Amino acid sequence: MTMVVLFIFVPILVAILLALNVLLAVHRPHTEKVTPYECGFNPIYGQVRAPFAIQYYLVGILFFIFHLEIAVLYPLAVTLYQVSVYGFWVAMIFLVLLTIGFVYEFGKGALKFTDHRSSINRAPIEA
Repeated sequence: MTMVVLFIFVPILVAILLALNVLLAVHRPHTEKVTPYECGFNPIYGQVRAPFAIQYYLVGILFFIFHLEIAVLYPLAVTLYQVSVYGFWVAMIFLVLLTIGFVYEFGKGALKFTDHRSSINRAPIEA
């Protein structure tokens, strides 16, 4: 029965909900909604490919890694009285390794965010 729900009912439900959304949702495009950047930078018009700083991806990956830490530590926090001293020290080793990784990436400058597009060679504005 569960496989029937998984392979038949769920795709049908998804198709119905998507169709209802397309038919009934209010469509009001706004200039802010259709911009390619959600980060606050204005797009550079006239370019085929929009430049995007790689630091966004790096910060996103690091954010993801350190939030997985919370997901791993939550079960430990819930069962701290049952895991005994061995479980406590395994968690401490995990946290020490995570801290070493954080110090390493901080030392390498991975968390320094600079926008290299601001350093494009431009002609000076003369008054």
